Amino acid sequence: MLVEERKHTPIEDSDMDSLFVLPLNIIPLETPALARARMIKNAKLFSVIEMFEDLSTGSGQVEVADLPKLFGWDPEQGIHPDMVVLRKLAKMESYDVFSLRILLREHGISVNQQDALKLSDEKNSQLTSYMTKFTHPLIMQIYGDDNLVINSFDDVVKLFRDPDLKKAKERLQKMSDKLGISMLDVPKFLEDYGDIFLSLSYYRQCLDRLAPLLEVFISSMYEIRNNYQLKQDANLLKNCSMMENTINELSSAITGRFENFDRSTKVMWDNISAERFEKVRGLIESYHTTIGGVLCGLTVKMNAWIRLFPKPTSGGPVKRAEFIMSEMRQGLDNIKKIDDSAPMLTLLS
Repeated sequence: MLVEERKHTPIEDSDMDSLFVLPLNIIPLETPALARARMIKNAKLFSVIEMFEDLSTGSGQVEVADLPKLFGWDPEQGIHPDMVVLRKLAKMESYDVFSLRILLREHGISVNQQDALKLSDEKNSQLTSYMTKFTHPLIMQIYGDDNLVINSFDDVVKLFRDPDLKKAKERLQKMSDKLGISMLDVPKFLEDYGDIFLSLSYYRQCLDRLAPLLEVFISSMYEIRNNYQLKQDANLLKNCSMMENTINELSSAITGRFENFDRSTKVMWDNISAERFEKVRGLIESYHTTIGGVLCGLTVKMNAWIRLFPKPTSGGPVKRAEFIMSEMRQGLDNIKKIDDSAPMLTLLS
């Protein structure tokens, strides 16, 4: 009996939901053509400007260094203001909205709209099942065993906007007593709570979608190392082992951080207070750029591999080996540096 060969597909999201795409229309730039472009990470993890992209013509990419020539920026007039901004953007390791909130602020770069750095409604809907884990203890703290149907974090917020003013006041009072804050501060707490655990849900989904692609790539490493023609190439085998070890280490490190976040969250709910929540939020936010950078790099790498080799038999071992040496190994050491730069893990006490 013939078994159908499974085809894998790259991870794709809308621009604002992506780890590796930055739509430049959200950044105030002077050059009109750039507002229609995107900054993306290519297979070597270089940040380039994508001027156009479609199935028939492909992707039209320009390196940031080549923009003055493309747009006729006169070097005698000094560095163009857009060039200053784009150089800063190019150095960022991830373009997910949670990393961007931190990195744009650090680099003094504004956005065109106040609420530009938000996930799409579609992505928020996708993350509902992940958010349930974080909304459940909140509901139990305030409502106990009430039979409440919660489908999204918005449903949690709506519980505090009950048309019954007496019930709404009782809920606010109970929450403020639990947290040790005034009733006026409860809505802000809910907003912060939802956003920080939405970020955690987002990164978890990114890792879950990435995991099967990593398995496909690791399996390819095994096949290459055992190929009669390629196993004589010591340099290739060395690079394959290095890449496999690095990917496994990075996956374990991210998984370990999520486990630490889970433990810290549990400790927070054991004796909830505004102070404890701030500690958990600070802990998770301190890892946004690290986790975002690692997931971005690995996703870009695996997408490049899957696009070229969507099936186990695509390309053949020789072509795969060539792509490993020319594209896949480039920039992997930088992903490791991002992970190594992470702050020391601490458990909330």
